[in-house]
Amino acid sequence: MANDKKLGLTARIVIGMCAGILVGFLFKTILAGQEERILSIFGFDFAIKAFFVDGLFHVGGEIFIASLKMLVVPLVFVSLVCGTCSLSDTSSLGRLGGKTIGLYLLTTAIAISIAIFAALIFSPGLGVEMQADTTFSLSEAPSLSQVFINIFPSNPFESMAKGNMLQVIVFAVLFGLAMAMSGKSGERLAAVFSDLNDVIMKLVTVLMNLAPYGVFFLMAKLFTTLGFETIASLAKYFAVVLFVLLFHGFVVYGAMLKLVSGLNPKIFFSKMRDAALFGFSTSSSNASMPVTMETVTKKLGVKNSVASFTVPLGATINMDGTAIMQGVATVFIAQVFAVDLTITDFLMVILTATLASVGTAGVPGVGLIMLAMVLQQVGLPVEGIGLIIGVDRLLDMTRTSVNISGDAMVSCIVGKSEKEFDIDVFNDPNAGVKDENIDFNQLR
Repeated sequence: MANDKKLGLTARIVIGMCAGILVGFLFKTILAGQEERILSIFGFDFAIKAFFVDGLFHVGGEIFIASLKMLVVPLVFVSLVCGTCSLSDTSSLGRLGGKTIGLYLLTTAIAISIAIFAALIFSPGLGVEMQADTTFSLSEAPSLSQVFINIFPSNPFESMAKGNMLQVIVFAVLFGLAMAMSGKSGERLAAVFSDLNDVIMKLVTVLMNLAPYGVFFLMAKLFTTLGFETIASLAKYFAVVLFVLLFHGFVVYGAMLKLVSGLNPKIFFSKMRDAALFGFSTSSSNASMPVTMETVTKKLGVKNSVASFTVPLGATINMDGTAIMQGVATVFIAQVFAVDLTITDFLMVILTATLASVGTAGVPGVGLIMLAMVLQQVGLPVEGIGLIIGVDRLLDMTRTSVNISGDAMVSCIVGKSEKEFDIDVFNDPNAGVKDENIDFNQLR
């Protein structure tokens, strides 16, 4: 533990990630063609895959993900209630929501436009001869009317139990507004929620200190089972998607942050390292939401009244990374099946993917559902999705990091425009750092 304290959280996460990747490669080499290989240690026999990969690595990684997801609903509900009831002018909530949703839709439209442009230039599907894997199952996308109906919870406790974030957000906002209008009773309850919020954020900090170990388990299992043969066959598609993700994450977000808010992108990206690493390792915006919230409020200086709304909403509807995958995948599938798309088709792809990012929020398999909607809209075979499934897991890790960065960037812009932003915290290189490392001796 003493040695751990000498290293920052970012360094420890990177060490855990690199160690996990190396161990994964090692186990993949050992298990090559010998899935049932036995290891003998001190007279005990271990089935390597069953004990380490399917046992230790799987259990450790799943416990880490579950512990993060455990905090999502209470964090969103409590922080959003606190933020809503603390608004000096409750009528500003509509303006806040309009700015947030508008920026998320704008970045999604930009993301898919760049993706289509890059795919047309590099043509990743030309000359590719592959058979689609049609064994995947696809959930049916809800109708537009059902989408609006599903936003409002009939049973808020059921919504919390199922993790339906849009319904939790709506109930939390209404509950917070009711508290703000309830006079003394609301003030007493607000103090309780404020204390709850402090406790939950401290629990987030505790879990952040366990992240290097969780990341190690996740990376070790992933790189033991990852099929690089598939990646090699789709190398050009993989490279184009990765390039656009990095370009959008650094260039587009950095430019928007600088032009709209005047904030320094270098400081922003420096402070987003931990949250981006969490997103990369978990492949889930929802699971990473507690860390994103901690980063946005304590390191970037966005007040909780704004961050409690923008971060949960972004984790639910901001799908820039998924939109990039859809843009490149649409062109890739069209090229593989020799289908010429018109300008009208491309405009329809941009519109459909942008609106679907909100319409399919919270639906299982959302990325594939959105892509299926896009393909159907322009007359491409949905079976083409099977071509890219093999490499989607690794790309999903990167696009989650992009999505999280987008959530934080929009939070900063909206917070600064609403004058709910602390520029001193943003510029302070040590802001939030002292809270990262916990002395676990005090827990004994």
